[in-house]
Amino acid sequence: MASVDFRDNLLGISWVDSGWVPILNPGNVLDYFSERSNPFYDRTCNNEVVKMQRLTLEHLNQMVGVEYILLHAQEPILYIIRKQQRQSQTQVIPLADYYIIAGVVYQAPDLGTVISSRALSAVHGIQSAFDEAMSYCRYHPSKGYWWHFKDHEEREKAKPKSKKKEEPSSLFQRHRVDTLLLDLRSKFPPTFYQPKPGEKPIPVEVKKEPEPPTETVKQEEREPATKSSAPAPPSKPPPEKRARLQ
Repeated sequence: MASVDFRDNLLGISWVDSGWVPILNPGNVLDYFSERSNPFYDRTCNNEVVKMQRLTLEHLNQMVGVEYILLHAQEPILYIIRKQQRQSQTQVIPLADYYIIAGVVYQAPDLGTVISSRALSAVHGIQSAFDEAMSYCRYHPSKGYWWHFKDHEEREKAKPKSKKKEEPSSLFQRHRVDTLLLDLRSKFPPTFYQPKPGEKPIPVEVKKEPEPPTETVKQEEREPATKSSAPAPPSKPPPEKRARLQ
């Protein structure tokens, strides 16, 4: 199994061996963590040397280098293991922390990674909000800018359309229409009428007005002709001018 450097980003993975989960306890949790398939375990650590030499974990205090210790235990669900660089019996430098929850091993993120992740999530949310706001923005040279939301269209469609009440006609309009209908009826009388609904229409007899006799018409035509043919009285000539006697 290749060694895993502590600088590698292992925050996105986890590891578990289901065979160990029922028997985990503070005495064997470091043996569980040192399994070959665990990507978080560094095989160049002092724990591996002590294990190969069949020594106790108390000998780690007398060595210098990378080691793993059980930092906290809350049976049977939680165990915290720390990876640290030992420089002397009293001086160590923490490198990374790992927590085991129900047998699943995770790497605890450092403060810088937490702040960077939270800042990235906040920036992503703000950028998404701006992108969504820009998708609702509209512009036209004659109207300018305005907002066009999709939910407004859905609300308008969902609203029941109210029918406009028709205004009643005035007395003048009704009287005028009745007059026009009577005028049309007198000019164009109906040729059929139906006594009752469903019955056969009956033709209407139209009475023709009697035409005036032709002789009277001819006489009326002659009278204006004779009047026009009568000679006009002769007009008197102007009086003659007489010469004055001196």
